[in-house]
Amino acid sequence: MRNRTFITSSLLIALLALTLNGCTFSLLDIPGLSPATPTSPYPPTPIPSLQPVAEITFRVALPLPLLPGETLLLSVVDEVTGLSLNPSNYPMTAEDALHYSVTVPFTPGSVVKYRYVRQATLPILEDDSADQPVRYRMYYVTGPGVVEDVVAGWSDAPFAGPTGRLNGQVVDAATGAAIPNILIAAGGQQTLTDSTGAFYIEGLPPGTHNLVAYALDGSYQTFQQGARIEANRRTPVSISLTAAPMVNVIFTVIMPRETAPATAPVRLAGNLLQLGNTFGDLRGGVNTVASRMPVLSPLPDGRYTVTLSLPAGADIRYKYTLGDGFWNAEHRNNGGFVVRQLIIPQGQSTLLVEDAIETWRAGNSAPILFEVTVPANTPVGDIVSIQFNPYGWTEPIPMWPMGNNRWRYQLFSPLNMLGTFEYRYCRNDQCGVADDVQTSAGRHGRPVSTALIAQNLQDSVSAWNWLPANPNGQLVGVAVTPRSPDFWTGVEIQPGYHPSYQPWTSLAMQNIQGIGANWVVLTPSWTVERSAPFVFAPVPGSDPLWADLLDSVGRARAANLNVALFPQPNLPVPWPDWWQTTQRDGNWWEMWFNRYQAFVFYHADLASRSGAQALILGGDWVAPALPGGLLADGSPSGAPEDAETRWRNLLTETRRRFGGAIYWAVSYPDGLETLPAFVSEADGIYLLWYAPLGNSAAVADMQAEAGRRMDNDLLPLQMALRKPIIIAAAVPSADGAAQASLSEQALFRPGVSGARVNLQLQVDVYQALLEAVDDRPWIAGFVSRGYYLPAILQDASASIHGKPAADLLWYWYPRLRGLAP
Repeated sequence: MRNRTFITSSLLIALLALTLNGCTFSLLDIPGLSPATPTSPYPPTPIPSLQPVAEITFRVALPLPLLPGETLLLSVVDEVTGLSLNPSNYPMTAEDALHYSVTVPFTPGSVVKYRYVRQATLPILEDDSADQPVRYRMYYVTGPGVVEDVVAGWSDAPFAGPTGRLNGQVVDAATGAAIPNILIAAGGQQTLTDSTGAFYIEGLPPGTHNLVAYALDGSYQTFQQGARIEANRRTPVSISLTAAPMVNVIFTVIMPRETAPATAPVRLAGNLLQLGNTFGDLRGGVNTVASRMPVLSPLPDGRYTVTLSLPAGADIRYKYTLGDGFWNAEHRNNGGFVVRQLIIPQGQSTLLVEDAIETWRAGNSAPILFEVTVPANTPVGDIVSIQFNPYGWTEPIPMWPMGNNRWRYQLFSPLNMLGTFEYRYCRNDQCGVADDVQTSAGRHGRPVSTALIAQNLQDSVSAWNWLPANPNGQLVGVAVTPRSPDFWTGVEIQPGYHPSYQPWTSLAMQNIQGIGANWVVLTPSWTVERSAPFVFAPVPGSDPLWADLLDSVGRARAANLNVALFPQPNLPVPWPDWWQTTQRDGNWWEMWFNRYQAFVFYHADLASRSGAQALILGGDWVAPALPGGLLADGSPSGAPEDAETRWRNLLTETRRRFGGAIYWAVSYPDGLETLPAFVSEADGIYLLWYAPLGNSAAVADMQAEAGRRMDNDLLPLQMALRKPIIIAAAVPSADGAAQASLSEQALFRPGVSGARVNLQLQVDVYQALLEAVDDRPWIAGFVSRGYYLPAILQDASASIHGKPAADLLWYWYPRLRGLAP
C-alpha cells in the first residue's frame, strides 16, 4: 500500500512542479482590512511575531554522485495541503561529489518536515533502505543548528550496503508511564511507539541520524537528539517527554468577498490529529480528511469562530477551508496556497487568533457550482460526498444539504491547476464503493472543464451502487428460547480501516444496538511493512490510531454495548501466501514472537484502559506459528520447538495486563484439526464459522446440517475444554456457488464483485444457524461478522448493514436475550 501511494506522490511532484510555488509559513497581514473586533468576553492576546530568526544548516551525504544536469533540493513539505502538493524547495550547494548543504531560516519552535529530491527532467524522491519512498524527515528548531543526514537510495537507484537498528522506549518525564503512538522519525523512516512506549526502526544506514519523537496531537513537547548508527549493530535510546499544558485558542476569521452559501461549513484544516491530519498517505497525495476537521460557527457580524484546546509550545500549521487542505482552501490573491503558522505560547490559558481570508479562489477561472438530486431511497442520516479526479482520485468532500434529497457544492480552488477533470458522487465519503451507479468503481467520472464564466452543473443520481430501491428478503418468525444474560448477541466490525470511517462510528454503534446486539467486536490492525526483518507496527492511515480506538470503544460503551477487541494483521497479500514467502529461521522466529507479543500487549493495554470487556486472540493467520505449525501447502512451518511454552507465557502475561475475558479464535472446520493444548488457558473459544451447510437451499436442510456439525464437532470440543463457545459467522449475501467459493478477503471486502447478490440466501443461512443454536443451550453466543461500518451496502459481502439479514437479527437477538416475547 505504501509503495503504490508513494508512486502516486512521485507522479504528483512531476505534474505539479511547473504550477506550484513554495510557500512561506507566516500569518497573513492583509492591507485594507479593518482589524477584527475581539470576540467577547475573551480579551485579545497579541500573537507573537513569527519572523524567522534561527538559521538551520542541512548537510546530507549521498550514496552516489548526482548525474550531469541534476540539482539536489531540500524539499520542505506541507502536510496540511498534501506532502507532494505544496513543497518549498531549496537548491543545495555541493561541498564535494557526495556531500551537499543549504542553510534555511526558521522560527524557533518550528517542527520542520522535509526530504531530499534530485531534480532532473522529473523529480526523483529519496528512498529508505527497503527501497520505500521517504515520507519526510523531521527537525525541531530550538535555535541555530546543523542537521546531518544520510540518503540511503533513490527511487531509480536501490539501496545497497550494511545497515543498523535503532530501538528504544518513550516515557512520560513526570510519571515514568509508557506513552503509546508517539511518532518516531529517524533516517527518513517513521514508526509509532507501542503501549509499552517501545519502538524499533530497522535498516538505517551507518552514520549520524536526527531522531525526533513527536506527539501526533501535540500533547507532549517534541524531543530531538542525534543517533549514531553502526553497521550490524543496535543503538538503544531512552526518551522522556514532558506533557504540554493546554491553552484555549479562539480562532476568529473574516470571510472573503466571494463567501460561499451560508449552509457551507467552514473548517479548520491543520497538521495535528485533532485538526484533520491523519499522518497517513491518502488518495491523490493528500493527508487530511475533511470530515475529521473542526467546524467553525458563524458570528452575527459575519465572522466565523471556533475554540480549541491546543497544547502550549505546539507548532500549528493550519488554514481555513470549504473542503479539505487541498480543495477549496483559502488562497492568496496571487493564487498561492495559504499555510499559516502559530506556535502556541507558553504561560497563557487563553489565546485569541484573529485572521482574515484573502480569497477562496485561485486564478482567473470562475467557481463551479455542483447541484445534485439523489434517489429517495438514500438512507436517512447519510451525507452525499463529491470526489474530484484531476490526476487521480483524491479524498471525497462532504457536500452541503439543500433538503428534499438535493445537495450542492461550489468549487473555488485550486482551479488554476486544472483544465478538464472528473468528478463523481458517493455516500458518506466512501467513493469507490458507495457510488453513484453511473460512475461506480472502474468507470470514468463525469467530465468538467474550468472556464472564465461561472458554471452551474445540475446532476441527478438515478441509483446508488449496491443500494437497490426494493431489496428482497423474507423473514419467518419462530419461537425463540431466551438465554442467560451473559449470552452473546454480537456484531463484528469488518476488518480494514480508512480514517474516513471514524466519523460514522457513533451511528454504527447505535444501529448495532438497535438490532438488539449486546456485544460489538472491533477489529483493529497493525501493518506488516517488511517480512525480513519482520517489521510489524501500527501505520497511520492504514491502521486505527490509539486515540481512534479509545474513541470507538467509548462510543460503543455509550450505546450500552459490551466491547471485544479482535486485533488483526494488515498483510500485503493473503496470509497463506505471505507465510509461504517468509524467512522462518531461528532469528526470524524470535523477532516474529517479539513483535506479535507487542501486538497483543498493545491491544490488551488498550482494552484495559478503554474499558473493553474481552480480548480475542489467535485467528487463521497465526496457524503456522502454533506448535507443529503447517503452511497452507501442508509443509512444516518450522515453528520453534518451544512454541507451546511461548504461547502459554504470552497468555499468562496478557492476563496480568488485562482483567477481562480472553478468547481464542479458531476457524471452523479447518482450525479444529490443529487446536493447540495451550488453548485450555483461554476463557472461551471464538469459533470463526466458515463451514458450508450442504447443497440444499432449504432452511430446514441447512439447519439440520448446521446442527449435525455442532453436535459432532463442537459439542465434544466444549465438553473437553469446559469453555464457552461463541459462534462467529461470516455469511455472504451471495448466490449458492459464491457462498462456498468466496475467499476470506472477499467476504470482508466492501463492494465485492464477481458474485451475484442474493440477500435472501444470507437471511436463510442466518435463520438456519440461529435455529440450530437455539436448540443447543451449551452454545454461549452468536456473532455476525463483517459489518461494514460507514455505509449501507447491499452487496455480496458478509456485512449485514442495511440488509434484510439485519432485520432477522433484530427479530432474534432481543428474544435470545429475553427482551421480547
